Amino acid sequence: MEKRAIMAALLMAGLLILYQTLFMQPTEPPPPPKGEPAVATPAPSPAPALAPVPKPQPAGPVAAPTAPDRTAIVETPFYRAAISSRGGSITLWDVRFHGDQPMVLDGVLGPSGIRVVAPGRSEEPIRFRLSTDSLKLGAQSPSGELVLVGEDGFGLQITDTLRFRADSYVIEQNLKVENRQNVPQGADLQTTWSGPIVWPKDHDAFPGPRPLHIVRLSRGAFWAYRSSLTEDLKFSGTGAWIGFESAISHAGSLGQAGTYLVAFIPKSDGVRTMEAKTPGAAGAKNGADGRVELGLAITVPPLQPKQVWEAQYINYIGPMEFERLRALGVGLEKAIYFGGFPVPESKARDWGLPTLPMEWIAVPVGWLLQALYRLVPNYGIAIIILTIITKLIFFPLTVKSMRSMRAMQALQPQINALRSKYKSDPQRIQRETMELYRANHVNPLGGCLPMVVQIPVFYALYVALSVWVDIQNAPFICFGKAWSWVPFIGGHDVWICDLADMDHTYLLPILMGVSMLIQQKMTPTMGDPRQAKMMLIMPVVFTFMFLNLPSGLVLYWTLSNVLQIAQQLYMERSGTPAKPAARAMKKA
Repeated sequence: MEKRAIMAALLMAGLLILYQTLFMQPTEPPPPPKGEPAVATPAPSPAPALAPVPKPQPAGPVAAPTAPDRTAIVETPFYRAAISSRGGSITLWDVRFHGDQPMVLDGVLGPSGIRVVAPGRSEEPIRFRLSTDSLKLGAQSPSGELVLVGEDGFGLQITDTLRFRADSYVIEQNLKVENRQNVPQGADLQTTWSGPIVWPKDHDAFPGPRPLHIVRLSRGAFWAYRSSLTEDLKFSGTGAWIGFESAISHAGSLGQAGTYLVAFIPKSDGVRTMEAKTPGAAGAKNGADGRVELGLAITVPPLQPKQVWEAQYINYIGPMEFERLRALGVGLEKAIYFGGFPVPESKARDWGLPTLPMEWIAVPVGWLLQALYRLVPNYGIAIIILTIITKLIFFPLTVKSMRSMRAMQALQPQINALRSKYKSDPQRIQRETMELYRANHVNPLGGCLPMVVQIPVFYALYVALSVWVDIQNAPFICFGKAWSWVPFIGGHDVWICDLADMDHTYLLPILMGVSMLIQQKMTPTMGDPRQAKMMLIMPVVFTFMFLNLPSGLVLYWTLSNVLQIAQQLYMERSGTPAKPAARAMKKA
């Protein structure tokens, strides 16, 4: 029995050894991690040893999944945009305002996308995964979101949620950063928009707006600070927002006022405005080849493992419509430069002088033009109605002015007598003349009163035509373009296809000069006859002054002269001004 047990045990052991030899392959230990020394396999010991607990490793590069670049198309009634997975940058943004206006030119003008800024790290934009390839908004879909998710390669997952609205040029962005490493870490991010200091000549055919100024509003400031691209940046304080003011080129040169705005508006702590200038190559003229960059710098505080941090900011890319900018509630309407009276606001701020912001006058004039435009959908006719309203409001002053000039004309023989009597004493002539005016209740400045009170309206209309974007490219009586060989206007619109642009035919300024000459001929002659002859040159001077002014402004002034002539004819035929003159003669 014992022999059988021993034989069975030996057979079982032999079979086990044979099975292991023929069928079981030796297992190789796994290779050590890359960059770490190989660890020798410990020899077997009588007692099993506990494996050592691994220590946390410092944050290092983590292989981020790579994916081909994708683009999401966003369609709204206000713009058409393309958002790239490479940093979430905008590769296309065509504003649908007076036609399609491109705001981005690849390699020249546009955004950089979100990127991590740190010493020794590549500043390549973050590679995102897009939640959708298309987004179409309208009456049925008033808003929509595009979610971008990516990693920085060091354990931070970045989620950028872009919210678009069908009735706005605003992008609301919510940035979420999550630390997926096992040690605390933070980061510095940037999202910027850059453009050339001097627009390259090989891109003169670009039809969209080009940057004119950097505009920035400091928190708590009343004035927005603007700087041309060629000037040194002198901004100070914490910025409430920062942006590029841009305009479309007219006749090969940029205007003085911008009509489009690209702005960055921080809404959270840790997000601040930034601006930088890269000078051009050595010897480059006026900053040629140099670039200006502005946008937001985002500081992510140190995050514990699995901790999430969020921030919000806003982008505005669209026309500088006053009401639309003011509705954002961050003072973005201050990007519109209305000027100041009598000192421009920029000089008033730098010199510490008081000034009257022309916004207080220009904005009501712009509102009135918009209200009239709703009634008659033509801004030229709206300007005509505005001129008639202005003349009706100031008609009592016109009557008073005419009476004053007729009374002074009636006193002219007595004034000439005083000049002959006291020709050797100019001061006595002045005193006696003023005494004569007082005795006959004549105000020598009464004739200038209608002109003086119209100056604010005239200037406000000039500002409105310059900066009120609704009037930009607004036609009045448009005949299309002239042939290229036509002198002076070759290639330009024949007549008033843009009320904010000059009349390239010069017909309207000439009509203004003629109307001014007729008005001056009808005005009663006062004072020295030689001075009256000298005044005849004023219509010629005004004609040359008005040649390059906006045609809408020349239209206002021309019609104002015509209405003034009609008023003078009416008062002469009705005999209204004759009574004060006769009374003055009787008292004299």
